[in-house]
Amino acid sequence: MPEPRNIKILDLFAGPGGLDVAAHFLGIPSMGIEWDRNACLTRYRAGLDTIHGNVSKVRTEQFAKIPEDYNVLAGGPPCQSFSVAGKGRGRDQIEDLKKLMKLMEDLVDDHESPEIDKELEKLDPRAALVLEPLRWLLKRNAVHGKPYDAIILEQVPTALPVWHEYKEILRSLPGDLAYECPEPHVLRTERYGVPQTRQRAIFVARRKNADFAGELKLPKGTFRSFDPRAPYERAAGAPIQEQTLFDPHTDSGPLPWRSMHKALKAAGPFLTYPEGTSALPENFVVVSNYGSGGDPKKRGRRSSHFPAFTVTGKVSRNVVLVDDEDHRRFTIPEAGAFQTFPGNYPWAGNDQSQQVGNAVPPVFAMHVLSAALGIPLPEDPVGAALKWEPASEERAAELRERGCGNARACTEHCPSQEEVNEK
Repeated sequence: MPEPRNIKILDLFAGPGGLDVAAHFLGIPSMGIEWDRNACLTRYRAGLDTIHGNVSKVRTEQFAKIPEDYNVLAGGPPCQSFSVAGKGRGRDQIEDLKKLMKLMEDLVDDHESPEIDKELEKLDPRAALVLEPLRWLLKRNAVHGKPYDAIILEQVPTALPVWHEYKEILRSLPGDLAYECPEPHVLRTERYGVPQTRQRAIFVARRKNADFAGELKLPKGTFRSFDPRAPYERAAGAPIQEQTLFDPHTDSGPLPWRSMHKALKAAGPFLTYPEGTSALPENFVVVSNYGSGGDPKKRGRRSSHFPAFTVTGKVSRNVVLVDDEDHRRFTIPEAGAFQTFPGNYPWAGNDQSQQVGNAVPPVFAMHVLSAALGIPLPEDPVGAALKWEPASEERAAELRERGCGNARACTEHCPSQEEVNEK
């Protein structure tokens, strides 16, 4: 099997670093491509190798910047076009999905066809980005004589039909291009130690002739699922300060889910707070920023001893109640902890709530990478990801010099603000 040092990951939609953080804790080098300058600022401060660019333009204009030894391709294309919470055409118009799938088949015959680009321009540009991993795979094969050894993709659940199309296409590629692909599935992140109910559609594939350890399969959850409609009780005899909760119908088997309280307690030694703000007490209630049951005025509530609601870019708007009174909002590091980022992760730039909400949870990503690449997990993945070592100012400047072309500012190679706004 390839040792972690012989595996290098290229992350096409890298965000502030969720997958890169996971790769770091597994001992795997990674490089990310990210168009948002705020996320790039976070990445530079975190010490993550980054190209500040548009994924499509880097493929067509700067492909030579990607070293050949980056042999694993990963990506979570922007999900607004598929998200249930958004208004994207990819969700609402099934015809767009059908067109995307047909274009995927056409790409295999000619991955740089200008006619395909013309057709993609007619669709939501964010939806078209789900084709980029396939275009990168085919480009690498054309340039270096072989595709990536493994592919790892994640998206919101409504993108699952696209991942099924990826499976059919990659399985049917000829000769050394062919991949083995288990059935894509929607996984619940709380089953992997993430203190948050979040669902992601996951696709993994390995090139058939690549040398990896073990059977390729999606990761098996080690925690229980959380159902907000189920009757939960305190464990018998548990002291009030512990309040270990359990589902009375499944009181054996996997570990209970991780709660918001447990996540903040574990991250506590590494969290910092603005002046005038202190750590939350053990018992609090979160009021969702979104309506439930079709009523926008009916906000869901969760106890601190449950997992958080799905962390979105609006997480800073969630009301936190203590003793039924409005106490405060979550800080960015607290929201990051619910995503399983280290407590001292160096968030930077603007729109930090959006950065947090857009990211893949690192601990969840560790499970996916481990299963896809045949690499053992740390004995305690949650505990391994509590603390981060930020980059020095010199290292951050060096990374920005490489990623933007200038140690202090963006250059003409970086996406313009107009490009960013269009996305």
